[in-house]
Amino acid sequence: MTFGQQNSETEAHAQLDLALARGVNFFDTAELYAVPPRAETYGATERIVGTWLRRQARDRVVLATKVVGAGRRFDWIRDGAPCLDRKNIRAALHASLERLQTDYVDLYQLHWPERNQPMFGQWQYDPTAERDGTPIRAQLEALKELVDEGKIRYVGVSNEHPWGIAEFLRCAREYDLPRVVSIQNAYNLLNRVFDYGLAEVCHRGQVSLLAYSPLAFGHLTGKYLRNPDAAGRLTEFPGFGARYQKPRVREAVAAYQALASEAGMAMTRMALSWIYHRWSVASTILGATSIDQLTENLDAWSDPLSPDLLEAIDAIHLGFTNPAP
Repeated sequence: MTFGQQNSETEAHAQLDLALARGVNFFDTAELYAVPPRAETYGATERIVGTWLRRQARDRVVLATKVVGAGRRFDWIRDGAPCLDRKNIRAALHASLERLQTDYVDLYQLHWPERNQPMFGQWQYDPTAERDGTPIRAQLEALKELVDEGKIRYVGVSNEHPWGIAEFLRCAREYDLPRVVSIQNAYNLLNRVFDYGLAEVCHRGQVSLLAYSPLAFGHLTGKYLRNPDAAGRLTEFPGFGARYQKPRVREAVAAYQALASEAGMAMTRMALSWIYHRWSVASTILGATSIDQLTENLDAWSDPLSPDLLEAIDAIHLGFTNPAP
């Protein structure tokens, strides 16, 4: 998501090469990227991934991308009225395939639900905000066409809630439609909302968690604790990442920093190792902006945390429960 905004094509390709060499084979992007969303950078990340992908053996890469939902003001996407109906899903995928320079994607995800629900830092459901939208059954029917055509292999969702997962699974079961295999949601030490309802429904429904924002937009590196004006996405793009600007975020980060220091490790490594070894996490979406950051993130895989440290992390969580929902 930083490729084409914070990272040049050359920098992006270097990161992708390193990741592949280190054993990473799952790469996730979206038609919306780079972020923050702008008309000038729409599709830029996919184009950069595409120029890299054409040099790879396609079967070595598990490629995922996403189609934008409705309800947000993106005037530059499909005449300013993107949604999750058949016309939009097909148009979005075909444009993504062209940018990615491939004839199929392994995982095609709905970036956010079309229906009314809290997301991107909102934390309460508002029943008065209901709006018309494409039924989930119709969304799956459009996706089934693309599966049958060989243009996508599997279907996933993102920024979903328990009701949505249950409805997707019900429609797939009752109408012989593609079953969602994954959910890509924010998940980190500051946001464990997944554990409170989604964990059970996903486990029983065999839907894998792809955890994004594992370092909470850089907060769990400790850099904003040391210097609130440190270089990074939050200072470069004021107003971005609203969920991480909530009142108790800084206190929670300080508590995790103290614990990491006591354990003799960097908070970055502690936060990533915690998430890498969660039973519910199938893969973690990293968003490094430099080779050094990516190397540190990958190295954290070799650091399983002790039972005592995991217990201490849970104790902090109970004191600062989901400060960034």
